[in-house]
Formats: sequence, C-alpha cells, structure tokens
Amino acid sequence: MATLSDRLDHILGVKAAGSLVDAFDMHTVEDLLRHYPLRYATQGQPLTEEEPEDGSHITVIGRITKAELRPMRNRRGSLLKVVLDTGSGTGRGVDVTFFNGDKVKYVVREGLRAMMSGTVNYWRPGQWNLSHPGYLILPEADDESVGAVKTVRGGGDLRGLAQSAKGAEGVDTSFMEREFIPVYPATAKVQSWDVLACVRQVLDQLDPIDDPLPDDIREDRSLMKISDALRLIHLPESKTDIEQAQERLRFDEALALQLVLAERRHEVSGRAARPCPPRADGIAAEFEKRLPFELTAGQKQVVSEISADMSHSHPMHRLLQGEVGSGKTIVALEAMLQIVDAGQQCALLAPTEVLAAQHYRSLRGMLGDLGNAGELGAGENATKVVLVTGSMSTATKKAALLAAMTGEAGIVIGTHALIQDNVEFFDLGMVVVDEQHRFGVEQRDALRAKAKSGSSPHLLVMTATPIPRTIAMTTLGDLETSTLTELPRGRSPITSKVVPRKQHPNWVDRAWERIVEEVKAGRQAYVVCSRIGADEESAGKTRNGKAKAAEPEKEGPTTQAALDVFETLRTGPLSEVRVGLLHGRLPADEKDQVMRAFNDASVDVLVCTTVVEVGVDVPNATVMVILDADRFGVSQLHQLRGRIGRGKHPGLCLLVTDSAPNGSAMARLDAVAATTDGFELAVLDLRTRREGDVLGSAQSGTARSLRLLSLLDDLEVITAAQELAREMVEADPGLKKHPGLASMMHAAVDSERLEYLAKS
Repeated sequence: MATLSDRLDHILGVKAAGSLVDAFDMHTVEDLLRHYPLRYATQGQPLTEEEPEDGSHITVIGRITKAELRPMRNRRGSLLKVVLDTGSGTGRGVDVTFFNGDKVKYVVREGLRAMMSGTVNYWRPGQWNLSHPGYLILPEADDESVGAVKTVRGGGDLRGLAQSAKGAEGVDTSFMEREFIPVYPATAKVQSWDVLACVRQVLDQLDPIDDPLPDDIREDRSLMKISDALRLIHLPESKTDIEQAQERLRFDEALALQLVLAERRHEVSGRAARPCPPRADGIAAEFEKRLPFELTAGQKQVVSEISADMSHSHPMHRLLQGEVGSGKTIVALEAMLQIVDAGQQCALLAPTEVLAAQHYRSLRGMLGDLGNAGELGAGENATKVVLVTGSMSTATKKAALLAAMTGEAGIVIGTHALIQDNVEFFDLGMVVVDEQHRFGVEQRDALRAKAKSGSSPHLLVMTATPIPRTIAMTTLGDLETSTLTELPRGRSPITSKVVPRKQHPNWVDRAWERIVEEVKAGRQAYVVCSRIGADEESAGKTRNGKAKAAEPEKEGPTTQAALDVFETLRTGPLSEVRVGLLHGRLPADEKDQVMRAFNDASVDVLVCTTVVEVGVDVPNATVMVILDADRFGVSQLHQLRGRIGRGKHPGLCLLVTDSAPNGSAMARLDAVAATTDGFELAVLDLRTRREGDVLGSAQSGTARSLRLLSLLDDLEVITAAQELAREMVEADPGLKKHPGLASMMHAAVDSERLEYLAKS
C-alpha cells in the first residue's frame, strides 16, 4: 500500500518515476495526484440529431459499416473512407477518413466495433467528417475477453490511452468506454496516457488518507473528503464527481495560499521596528508647508495611513498602488521625510538607472534647499539626497557610499547596486521599492538586511500596475494596501487609437505629420520600439568578434528596431525636428545626457525602447507612437501611455500594428485603446496571460502555480479561505496543532513559491 508522502520510485519503479521527475519535478505520490487533468475526453455516447461544432474534438463508439480504399486524386497513396454507425437513429453514420489507407485497412474493417476520436471538419454545410482520428478496435459486448485483450489494435492517442490500461491480464478495454477519460498536461517524452497509467497504478495502492481539513469546516462548506476528491478528480464517473472534486481541491489551494500569507503576516507583526511618529517642526512639516499645490483627498488619506503605520513599534508593510501619474512619488517622499525626522535613513530602490536618475532629479527638485544638506544655502532641517548606480564614476560613487555610511544622506536612491555588500547604511529605517514586480525577493530581502541588528525597516512597495482585489488578497494578503484612484489636478486626458499599418499605410505617414505639428506647437513626442537593433551575433559575429556561419533568414513577422527607426525618422519624415535616441545599451552618462536633453526640450522627439516605461516625467510630451504595439503586454502599453498627458495639453497615443484585423492581438489593442481604466486593463491582462505565476518571480502564463483556483473568478473562495487562515494562525502559530494543514499548505503550493513568499 502507499501513502501520499511515499516516493514514486518505490511505487512505480525507477524508470517511470525518473520520467516524471525529469518532466514535471514529481517526487512523491502527492506530487503525482496533484497533477490534475487539464480536461476530460467525454466520449462513447451515440450522436444526437444535433451536429457537432466545427473544430470540436469528439469521441464516438460504433460499428464500421463501410471501409473502402480509394486512390488519392492529386498525389500518390490512398485514402480509407470509413462509415461508423453510432446507433444515433439519424439514418447516417459518421464519415471518417484515414490518409494512410494502406496501413490501416487491415485493422479498420467492416463489421468491427470501434472507438474513434478526432477533430470535426465541415467540408460543406451539413456534411462533416473526422480526418485521420485516433482509433481503437473494441471487443464485442458478448465476447468472453471483453474485460481484457492481449493485443491493442488501434492508432494515435487512443492506442496510447489503451496501453495505459494494460495489466497482468492484458489490456482493459472497458476503461476506454468510460464516460470521462482524463487528459493531462504532458510533454514530448511523457504523454498524457503515461501519466494516466502512473495515476491508476498509484490509486490502486493508495491507503486511506487522513483529511487535514477539520470535519466542522468541511461540513460547513459541504466539501467532500480529500481521499474521495483525489480519486474522483482523476477517475470520475459523472460530471458531478468532477465538479465536487474540483470544489474541494480549489478550496485546498486557496487555504494553502492564505495560510502561507497568514503565517507571513503573523511573523512580520512580531518583528521590531523603531517607531517614527510625525514631528510638527521637522523637514516633513516644512516640505508640506512649501508645496505649491494641494494634495488630493486620496493622497492625504494615504499619507495619513502610512504615517500611522510608521508610528508603531513593528514594521510597516504596505503596498501603494495607483494609476500612472496618480502622485505616488510625492506620497512616498512625505513618508521618507517622516523617517528622516526620526533620525533614520531611507533607501529607494528603482529597477533601472534611467528611473533611478529620474527619481533623484525629481526628489531634489521637489525638496529644493531641503535636499541640499552640507551645501551652501541649504535649508533648516535639510537632508542630503544621493544616487548610487552601477555605472557611476568611482569618485562619485565613493562619495555617495560615504554619505550613506555616515548617515549624512537621509535618502539614498539607487538600482540593484544598493544591494551590493560594499553598501552600508548608518541607520536604515525604511525601504521604498518602486515597481516591485521588477525585483526578485532575494534582492529586496538583501536591502532590508542592511538595517541595524534587531530592527526591521519599514517597507513601502509601489506599483503603477493596478492589482485587482482578488490578486491583492491572494498574493499580497500580508500587505496592507493603499490605492490612489484619482489623478492629481493638471493631468490631461489621453486619446488612444489603433493604427493598422498593413490596411492603412498612409495612417502611419499621418502619425509622423502629427508629431511635426505638435513640435511646431512647442510640444514633444515619443516613438517607442520593441527592440534596440541587431546585436553582434545577429549581425554576423560571435561574442569573441569572429565571423560566424551565415544562418538562413527566418520567416515570420519582423519588428522595427530603435536604431533603424531613429535613422529613418531623423533623415526622413522627422528631418525638420530634433530627434534623440534612448535605449538600454547606451552608457549611463549618455542615457542621462539624452534624458536631460529631452527634459530640457532641446530634443523634440525621443526614439526609445521601454526604458521610458516607468517613472519618466516630461509634462511637455503629448504624443506617443508605439510601433509593433502587438509585441507589448496590456499593462506595459498602459504604462508607456502614461508618459504623455502629464501636463496641460491632452495626450495622443497611436498603437501601430501589422496584426490581422480579426485576430486576438488586434482585439487586445482595441481594448487598450478603448479605456484608460488601469484596473479594467489589469483584469484583461490577467485573462490574456492565463493569470501567470502570481506567486513567484515568473510573470508568464506558461508557469502557473495555481492549478484550479482562478484569482478572477473565485473571490468567495479566496475570501473564506483568508478569514479561516488568519483565525487558525492567530490561534495556532506554526500550525503545530494542525500538522495535516501544514502538510497540505506545502503540498498544494510548491516549495519554491512558498520560499519566495516567505521572503517577500
């Protein structure tokens, strides 16, 4: 017999278990049983009067009434034309075509009973067939060998599935006539039927499972036992079995996530931090007094929430989210000044050197003489603001590091260079992380570790990518969340239009004309490209400078590179205006020089890559042309678009694409153009990316840590699980009295994601 914690090689043998380890990183029985089916092949029922949908995948059982070999018309070879009578009573069977007729004619013969599974193809209205389906010859219902046959006669997926039902007595073909056959996530080396064979072998040996969920909770939510759920998710007898098993396992996933976050929340609440209450006579009060504008009601509310958090003796853990341009930076600055007033330092971590430099200039500009401590003309209560990036000159960096180490600098801004071992703080009291999704947890953790021993710095995480409520609850349940929903006064509306380049090439010409018109009116523009240009390797050289063998040109859509677009525009459509170039490969001083020129309006049009995606603030820029817009994600397009309309003039964003008019990429661009509501677009992005790996560092939908739970559709389940998890952890930290739940927590969410969350 087997238990959930048993190793698979002990149950399945070294060869089969090794394949599962290589393909899916499965090691235990529980790993395998939590590899749930993607879908179920519903099958075996006679067709009704209704015709199946074109392109749908169906499986039918019937008797072969016709199997006729015909030569192919336009090439060598033959077709086997088959009619399968499913007993539907419609007067006609299912037409089936096999393209390798000579190979299958000896197996697929008139009079035999068969199962066939394939895709429905309509040749003309009302006439459809199955082309080259998987097939399996079945024993007769009264055949003595119906339970098991020695040899599988068939081909395609059905043959593989039948082989998975092979036992000591032969192949159990009755399994193939089940109403629901599970179809699993698979790889080229480990097919769905290989997984099924392993699952069936394990289930045959599985001991009864102790349910980790207390009976009263399970009964209150009408959930089936875990033992039943893990069997029925794989081998259901009915649709109800599938639904009830998924409901139980979905709740397990939600509870596992929320237990992780509840433990995290409890652990953070136990840490010590120095209280930093606001001062009435410090730099923060002086800064607020000098503000040339009034904060919005939302900003005032968030400033108040953050101020209250930092006044406590345990560290603040707060997420500040808000639309592009909603005023997060000034809120963060007010928080940092409150820390400075308490005699401690702040570190602001930015994902790129461009953004770090932008923050440095922006904060110095807002503070004025309050940010010039140690310099001539510094204001009373002033602090020092320094910048630390990897590409700074040695002397400049050394001076900045010294200011951080001695405590002279109250605010230290930088990229990942801040995390290096040679960076020391005199007394780090707060960490502000901008665009938190750009940083690994290890990086944030390393920066927090630079605080004095026995004390944890306050943490403020900022993002301009709006997070729907369910995601915030699920992945950030340990963070208090503040949201800025209103735009500050002075922001102008942005109009977005999709420009289909193939259908209307003259519209692109008009875009360049529109930029020239805006520049003549005294304004500026961005032209954004999805890539920089040919690198050394694609240009015909290897990294050591030697010529490499020529490669055949790849077919498919091409994209426009920033280097090429820059040359084309400055010598062509935009030759009468001043065009600059900005991308990630430029040296840091050159990047800074270009950004300064654009800020100072000595450059009219900036051709760039996504280095301007976040933080860049040029109020005079009113037009943005995004080339190959279909190559960007929804949230990225929204972020880029937020670089315009930041002043008194309305913004215009043109999304240029070669996408097919009725394709999914065009529909996505139309949706982006139709709204500037970041939360609405975040939901669209989530659905587009299949929710992605929201628990780990991967953002792509191809690596999902959620198996059944949908962050968009299962709000009620997530809410209930969160309430329960917080109650349980409050009463039993570490879940010492609930070892089953602790085990479930680690099984339902893989260990790397748990480690990731534990550090974040």
